[in-house]
Amino acid sequence: MITNESFQSSLADELVNYISHKQTLGRRFETQSRCLLYLDRFLCGLGRPAPDLTPETFRQWGQSMESLCSTTKLERMRIVWNFCLYRRRRDPTCFVPDPTQFPKPSAVVQPYIFSDIEISELLTHSDSIPVSARSPLRASTTRLAIVLLYTTGLRRGELLGLTKADYHPLEQTLTIQPSKFHKARILPLPSDVALEVKAYLEKYKSVHPRLSADSPLIVNPYCGGRAYSSTQLRKNLHILFNLAGIKKPDGRFPRIHDFRFSFAVNVLLRWYRNGANVQAKLPFLAAYMGHISIFSTYYYLRLIEPVASLASSLFAAHYGTLIQEAEGGGQ
Repeated sequence: MITNESFQSSLADELVNYISHKQTLGRRFETQSRCLLYLDRFLCGLGRPAPDLTPETFRQWGQSMESLCSTTKLERMRIVWNFCLYRRRRDPTCFVPDPTQFPKPSAVVQPYIFSDIEISELLTHSDSIPVSARSPLRASTTRLAIVLLYTTGLRRGELLGLTKADYHPLEQTLTIQPSKFHKARILPLPSDVALEVKAYLEKYKSVHPRLSADSPLIVNPYCGGRAYSSTQLRKNLHILFNLAGIKKPDGRFPRIHDFRFSFAVNVLLRWYRNGANVQAKLPFLAAYMGHISIFSTYYYLRLIEPVASLASSLFAAHYGTLIQEAEGGGQ
């Protein structure tokens, strides 16, 4: 947890005041606070007393991030740039970096859309994940993670933040605590997914009978009963991707976030196939995914095959008669 005492450079007071200012405006500012703490520690590492932020120290800080992708580096530089603008309002002599010299963002990563067959393959191979006396639930936990990610579109942090008490067996619902956009929500689960959760909890109780209701659902006994880290979950999924032969066109494994894309796209496909009014239903999908508006949901609805073909077919069925080829070759 970041506290005021965490900052120790010559900019400590200004950094604390800036973060407090942003949080007073209603922003969590967690990611930005961590970035500014990294900057603070970097400046402290340059010597005592820590130097001010200058063109030279900013250049050195930029060089310290060479191992990061250009998009991440750009985001961190923008955070510091905004902080410098905040300082400039109080002191016109303060250094402000030139944003035109910041790195260009990386190319947008194309999401991988899982098929039902591929998910079935992953679940079939889930028993192949090695377990041990210290981690007897490793295979079962990974299986449940895949089921929930694919059928509910949960964010990675939401999945890892679930507790046993968040599942309500009578209603067959999951309570998602406030995360991004500060929104909590209750998700009804399909009956087969509810059966998966029930079977997992029964095994969970037999292995860890003393863990309380507020214990993590995706539990990692290696960490004293805490939730799985995203790194460990990724390692488990990579084992299954390798066994199932699932890779992206560039040879890399899909990301955890690709399950969320797959959920949104597959919902869209079902609606198109059932002849539903997709535009009227989009607000329901936005609410289920925890978005504040359908504009955030549009980001996940990529126009890929067979979505494009289904959308074109429906358009032709409803409006095809309005578009007629001009006789005589047209102009």
